[in-house]
Amino acid sequence: MADNVRFTLNGEPVDVIGPSPMTTLLDWLRDHRGLRGTKEGCAEGDCGACTVVLEGDECHHEAINSCIALLGQMDGQSIRTVEGLIGKDGALHPVQRALAESDATQCGFCTPGFVMSAYAFASGGEPPEMELIHDALAGNLCRCTGYRPIVDAMRKVAGLATDSAAPPPARTVSPVFDGIFFAPRSLAELVALRAEHPDALLLAGGTDLGLLASRARKPPTAVIHVAHVPELNVVEAGEKHLAFGATVTYARAMPILVEAFPPLRTYLARLGSRQIRTLGTIGGNLGNASPIGDMPPVLLALETTVKLASRRGVRELPLEDFFVGYRKTALAPDEVIQSFRLPRLWPGETFHCDKVSKRRDQDISTVAGAYRLRVRNGRIEEARLAFGGMAATPKRARHAEAALLKDGFDAARAALAQDFQPIDDWRGTAAYRLQVAANLLRRLELRLAEPQRPVEVEAL
Repeated sequence: MADNVRFTLNGEPVDVIGPSPMTTLLDWLRDHRGLRGTKEGCAEGDCGACTVVLEGDECHHEAINSCIALLGQMDGQSIRTVEGLIGKDGALHPVQRALAESDATQCGFCTPGFVMSAYAFASGGEPPEMELIHDALAGNLCRCTGYRPIVDAMRKVAGLATDSAAPPPARTVSPVFDGIFFAPRSLAELVALRAEHPDALLLAGGTDLGLLASRARKPPTAVIHVAHVPELNVVEAGEKHLAFGATVTYARAMPILVEAFPPLRTYLARLGSRQIRTLGTIGGNLGNASPIGDMPPVLLALETTVKLASRRGVRELPLEDFFVGYRKTALAPDEVIQSFRLPRLWPGETFHCDKVSKRRDQDISTVAGAYRLRVRNGRIEEARLAFGGMAATPKRARHAEAALLKDGFDAARAALAQDFQPIDDWRGTAAYRLQVAANLLRRLELRLAEPQRPVEVEAL
């Protein structure tokens, strides 16, 4: 008997028969379920018009982009769309009422997405602080620019009690949908599938892979969905090290990473949006091996090692040896990323990171930099400087590191040209990228010299 995708939708069980598991959740909602309140604006997870909510335990709900989520990923989830928000006796839900009473609807196209982001925000019990509201809305675009009344509505719904979710259907065995969508439930099963299907794409959160089905309209021919493998979802926060399984999401990892490395608070808040961070994984970011990925420079600077698993066993290697070429890694055809591990800062060490992009929110890096230094008596004794957007791979600036230790920051800035020969593209010219990287080292120098003095201008 074939497996069907099963989940809970607006409180009711759903058994999907017919549509491919590679269909996007958005297309299924609109075309097969007739729920057209959820909109397609960009088809790439940027505008938030497609926002729906994954409902979890203890009334904590998280927003996601349905345009880049594959239907097969939703197996075992509890999903709510804007049509499922109903108040007592069929009246408006309090979140909907707050937006309506605040005149926050404007043309109305984006409104369902804002409603669902507000619903997720309310469930988290967060206070009505502007920074948190901005973060909660960063993944939603209002083309009418009616943000002030939307923010007013967010203040009203902050901390609003939300209902618990109906329990999703449980799986006792690992399903296979249409013979092309594999969802293993153990590491042993995963590596066996990887060996048997080396050409299948590995799917974790799908925030990048989902674009094949949404924007390109060329869904993958086969995927192995790794999100349900317990060994890949482990978090260890030890006294000296942190370790994360490859499928740990940004939303789950952020509090732990920020506690250990406070400068990541601002940096990670600019990594996608809450919708992206709900499903997106750091392991997926590493496996994608994009030269402009946000996390690789950070993890390179923090001396991260990765654990790779296959039927042959496991092996570990430094992250700097993992990236071997443009979007190429040291993964063998039968291997998967199991986890990654990084040390906490030692006494005397400091860490900073920066991201430069064409817009503040919802944009990938033009240049990203991360720096871990060991300073004693005002002298830098050890340095790890890593950059993204400067080469075919995320990369350490070894010449700049050596120059910094020997002759200081001026020499380090000059040495960047020995480490990197960037390309010209629409995000920035090679000369611009080298200048930005040098300016980031100047910013780092100022941070160390005057730690209490702000060195960034957020707005004028």
